[in-house]
Order: sequence, then structure tokens, then C-alpha cells
Amino acid sequence: MDDLLSLNRAARLVGVSRSDLQKKIQNGEMNSFDGKVAVADLMLNYPSAQLEDTREFARIAQIKERAFGKRVFERALPDAEVLAARITELSKTLAQSQSQLKQFNLLLSKLWDKLGELEGQCHGESKTKMESLKCWIKQEVASAMEPGFSNPLAIKDGILSVMTAQVTLLPSQQDFLVEGQDTLLEAAMRAGISLNYGCSGGNCGLCKGRVLSGQVKKIRHHDFPLSEAEKEQGTVLMCSNTAVSDITLEAAITGSVQEIPYQQITASVKTKALLSDEVMLVHLQTPRSQRLRFLAGQRVSLRVAQSFDTELSIASCPCDDRNLLFHVRRQPGNLFSDHVFEKMKSGEAVEVTGPQGEFILHEKSDRPLYFFAFDGGFAPIKSLVEHAMSLAVSNINLCWIASDKGQLYLPNVGRAWGDALDNFHYAEQTMDFDLRVMNTKREASLLQFFKGKVAQHPEWMQGDIYLAGPESAVVVAEQFFASLGLPKSRVFVEAVK
Repeated sequence: MDDLLSLNRAARLVGVSRSDLQKKIQNGEMNSFDGKVAVADLMLNYPSAQLEDTREFARIAQIKERAFGKRVFERALPDAEVLAARITELSKTLAQSQSQLKQFNLLLSKLWDKLGELEGQCHGESKTKMESLKCWIKQEVASAMEPGFSNPLAIKDGILSVMTAQVTLLPSQQDFLVEGQDTLLEAAMRAGISLNYGCSGGNCGLCKGRVLSGQVKKIRHHDFPLSEAEKEQGTVLMCSNTAVSDITLEAAITGSVQEIPYQQITASVKTKALLSDEVMLVHLQTPRSQRLRFLAGQRVSLRVAQSFDTELSIASCPCDDRNLLFHVRRQPGNLFSDHVFEKMKSGEAVEVTGPQGEFILHEKSDRPLYFFAFDGGFAPIKSLVEHAMSLAVSNINLCWIASDKGQLYLPNVGRAWGDALDNFHYAEQTMDFDLRVMNTKREASLLQFFKGKVAQHPEWMQGDIYLAGPESAVVVAEQFFASLGLPKSRVFVEAVK
């Protein structure tokens, strides 16, 4: 095992989150070397890791206990050929280590013979020193050859290298783990990394990447032809290949909304469910060969029944680009809303076009994140929060501000996030007036709320602020933070109809 480990691999080995390691680095408890940590520091900070199993051991135990669960097996392990290749690589490393040990023993034997020859040529004090040197060497060799205790992190890293492969991206220097039967593209998206891609089905060629080191394997068919020159240079389609070993991959990262192409996709209704009397959850699923590429926080246009359309924020994470969630508000007389609540059925076709909008997460910032959702503004905020979670952001704060209790249509989601994550803080507040209609009195009440909260939480001023909801409410909040001196580069706003 290398002396330095990436944060992803180190976190997996000791069974903590990446953000836990980042906190220790920020607090000076651990050193970081170009985004990596030393094994010695890791063991010093997590001595109990020598006794605890990681999730990889738990997965193996689950597979053994549930031999009938073929789907569990397929989800946890890579396909048989990839698994065999990874075990082969480990076997090669073991064979190399055994060969080196044999060479060491041979060298030691030759050294002993040479010392014997020199001892015969020594007299007096020199001979005594030579005997003392031979005695010391014999003791040190015997001590070094004792079995001792196995390094638990080395054992875990061995299992981890079979279960997963690590990908290091250039030139961005990001890294992620490939698990199970995920492709390179799928694994990157689950890790919150926005690789450049188009159809994700092997037809367009936009997800080309160049393998600089390591081994990959094609696990899905693709129709897009690669030239012989591209193949010789190590070019692969990331949507069709997985990592066999740890690899270094040269691939483009999407850095702005301008790099996302405008798309038109016909999706189908998978399910719909009432979240409250006023809000319907609509779950759309795109074809496998034509998924929607978008950034968290963006919105799209939806059309049903060939003529009823609307523009809605996507309420789900880009890490699952095939399954799109929307929160549709009841609006009597609105043709789209009426169709959703009264006539929409499972399997119905819905035309999706987009994405639009620049309300996205600014990933390069290392400041704490403060999200404020006003009523239906929870939809784009939910997408941003889920994306921040996939990036293992170390400090996430969410406040849902509602006109009344009925507008808090998914409060258990925020509470569940708060219970599950140490670095997540959730709060909710009802204003007892319609946030969509502001007047002087209501504006003063909203400002008073924010003034009181900033007085209680002055740390808000050290973070990035994200505001989404009815325009009348978010404008007041935006002006409030501007009055405190926060620049526009740290306050991001999305007006939701």
C-alpha cells in the first residue's frame, strides 16, 4: 500500500466520510499532501480502525448470507471478468513480493558467506568486531522475519482494490471510486463529478476520455466508432467502460451552464404521488439511451397532452440523470396543473426540453453552504443539497421558510438529512402570511426574521447564500444580505413561480 492515500480511499478504509477527514485537515489534526493523507497519520487519528471492519467487509458478509440474492451480488461486485482481472493484478503483486523475498534471502546468504571470508582474515580486535557484527545481523534478521501483526489497513486496502477501482481525473485532479458494475461515467456522476457526456448510451461520442495509466474493460456495447489512432492513444467511451485497476483518466469536466447542450427528450411518467393537498410529486423516467444532462438547481420545460406546458425546477440530483423529480403545485384553471392532478397516468409521455437557468452550486468555493427555500423554492434547493451531499461538502445548512405549515410539504426529508449527517443542519419557519404577495408590513416581518437569525448565527456571513422561492420573497432576502456587505458572488438567487 502506498504511503499516501486519496481522501476517498482513506475515508473508505477507516469507515468515515470524506468530510470527516477534511475537518481534521482543516483543524490541523492531519497533514495533507496535494489532497492526499499519509497512512501513518490515518492510523494515528483512527486507531480503532485496526479493529473495525469497513463497509466492504459488511458487503461481503451480506453476499454470503444472502446467497439467493443475485441482484445484491450483481450490485455489490463487478462482473466476473473485471473481478478476475483485479484478482490477477493482486496475484501479480503477491508474486512480485515473493520473488523479491527470495532475492533478499539469496542476497542475505551471499552476505553471510562474505562475512565468513572476511572473518577468517581478521585478527585480534578486528575479529571481535566482526563477530559482534555477525551477531547483530543475525538478531536483526531474526527480528525482521518474525510474523508480527498484520497491518489492518493493508488488508482492507487489498479487499478494497478487488471491490473497487480508483479513478484519478486529469487535469482537474479529482478522484472517485468505481463500484459494482458501474461504468466510469456512472461512477463519476454518483460522486457528483460532472463529466462531459451526451446520450450516455454509446451513440454520440461526447464522453470520450483517454486512459493514461491502468486498465479498463468495455462492459457495454456502443455504436460510436473510435478511430484506430484514438484507440492507440487510449481513448475510450466512459459510458461503456469500467475500471479494472486504479487508473488515471484524462477527461473534460463541465464547468458552466454554457457547456450543457439544449436537449429535447420524451420521458414517461413512472409514478405520481401527493406530497400535500397542494403539491404533487411527479417522477419522470427518460429512455436508457437518452438521459437528461443538467446541473443541480436548473429547470426544464415540460409538455403533456401535446399542448399543456410549464417550466419547473428539477427536484433531484444529476447523479441519477435518468430519474427526474418535479414538485407540481395545484393551480385551479391552469391546464398543466389540472392535467397532472386529475388525468395524468403512469406511462404517459412527457416532452422535456432544456435545461435552463444559472442557479447552480459553485463547487470551487470551500465556504459553508446556507440554503434558504421559500415555499416551492424547496425543489431547486433540494437538487442543490443532494448534489452537495454527493460531493461530501463539510458544512451544509438548510432553512425552509414557508407561508404556512401546508407549504412545508416534505419536512421529513430535511429532518432525515439532519439525523443522518453530522455536518447537516435543518430548520423550518412559518411566516403566517403569503410569501408570494409582499407589502410593507410583510417585508418588515421577513427582514426582522433574518436580522434575528443573523444575530443568533453570525457565522452565516462566512458562507455562501442560496435563495429560492417566490420572487417577492427572495428579492427581500437578497437585498438584506447585500445590505450586510455580502457581494453578489456569494449570494445566489432563483425566482420560482
